[in-house]
Amino acid sequence: MKEEIIIAGFGGQGVLSMGKILAYSGIMQGQEVTWMPSYGPEMRGGTANVTVILSDERISSPIVHEFDTAIILNQQSLDKFEPMVKRGGLLLYDPNGLTAPPTRTDIAVHRVAATAEAAKMGNAKVFNMIVLGAFLKVKPLVKLENVVKGLQKSLPERAHKLIPANEQAILRGMEIAEALSA
Repeated sequence: MKEEIIIAGFGGQGVLSMGKILAYSGIMQGQEVTWMPSYGPEMRGGTANVTVILSDERISSPIVHEFDTAIILNQQSLDKFEPMVKRGGLLLYDPNGLTAPPTRTDIAVHRVAATAEAAKMGNAKVFNMIVLGAFLKVKPLVKLENVVKGLQKSLPERAHKLIPANEQAILRGMEIAEALSA
């Protein structure tokens, strides 16, 4: 198994955190992992993306030009990364703020209304965990208990009280992922 993933959106959406948690989850599961962030100088509002590779075997390079999965959180990222998803791959996206939805028909496309769901849950900060949950429903690459361990590893100890809310958001994301094509 080898999965090459790009997670892309605006800074402040938890893009890098989602990638880090996914990477730590893979480590907790005994997988080989790379985590390579890319972001502009802005703290919030600038573009941000992270490439995560999870594999059962050694990873020769963290540089990826085509992805098995793209998790997309804004229009600029959709425009840039939709063409880079491998034929037969997965594109998962949050529709909030998108002006033009994905158009490819040779990949699986799943929509998760994470922004709206986080608002319903009364906690905008769990948005990224809803997205992660939807991804793990579609592609269960790591077990939920390893994601919780990944949360414990990536969050500072003072934030560990937030882990139950994050776990609840992951479970909610698993419930609301919507397949648009297969």
